[in-house]
Amino acid sequence: MEKQEPATLLEAIRQFADPQVAHDYFVALRFPNGIACPRQGCGSADVAKIKNRNAWRCRECGRQFSVKVGTIFEDSPIGFDKWLPAMWLLSANRNGISSCELARGLGVTQKTAWFMLHRLRHAMQTPTFEKLSGEVEVDETYFGGAPRHFKPRSANLEKHGGTGYQEPRKIYKKTAVMGFRERGGNVRAFVIPNDKMLTLHMRVRDHVEPGSVLYTDGHPGYANADFRYVHHVINHSVEYVRGNIHTNSIENFWSVLKRTIGGTYICPRAKHMDAYLDEQIFRFNERENKDGPRFAKALKGADSKRLTWKALVGRRII
Repeated sequence: MEKQEPATLLEAIRQFADPQVAHDYFVALRFPNGIACPRQGCGSADVAKIKNRNAWRCRECGRQFSVKVGTIFEDSPIGFDKWLPAMWLLSANRNGISSCELARGLGVTQKTAWFMLHRLRHAMQTPTFEKLSGEVEVDETYFGGAPRHFKPRSANLEKHGGTGYQEPRKIYKKTAVMGFRERGGNVRAFVIPNDKMLTLHMRVRDHVEPGSVLYTDGHPGYANADFRYVHHVINHSVEYVRGNIHTNSIENFWSVLKRTIGGTYICPRAKHMDAYLDEQIFRFNERENKDGPRFAKALKGADSKRLTWKALVGRRII
């Protein structure tokens, strides 16, 4: 089955406007060597096409299946003529795309668009089994906090003439995020429960090969890292660069991420922050690719992944 990859957004819109063409594109992308049963424990290539349906029947296990089974698209009534343009927009736009904008563009509700985007982010997850090595920059940053309209209690008391009005007591805790960037390589980042020394040291140990050159700022949590690594520290209260010692590479990623969070997604909940990180990490690591290959790689990641509504809204905060 021939798969023609679009090179521009205009080509993608023209190509995927036909639901059958969009469906056949994903079939060719998922099954480049021929259609096989996606059911766990089967995998047989002895399948038969069901007449007048985009479905097949496995002659070995006897089950029927569609190309959506075993992917992030499973159980979705939305056609690929909407799923594929959504993936193109998310993978190509440096600062992402909001659910409201996607809803207007596809003609779906905002709630549906929000769920679609989270499924697509799930497909963009990049495995992080291999440790980073060579020269690695490490840094942490923070998201969230009090809403923009929040005012201290004293200001509200003064505004209301000291009548006893009290602002509801809420704790606006920021979400801590830790990031690594291998110089000349990729970046990885994830939510951490806190920025204490034990937490930071454990993450560095899990993600960086011993003996690597480590660059950090003056955060006390990275103290004693020179037992495992060649540790260089740049004190940002004094300077930002000293020769080859800096954390500008990972901070470049933070700047792009914060523009995305602050400008497009505005106020994502802490329990979903890892999903937004996966999205930005994928685009950042694939920045050298053109839109077409980046889109195809993101879409290929939809295979063997699943995200249900219950799992999404029931996810706990770290």
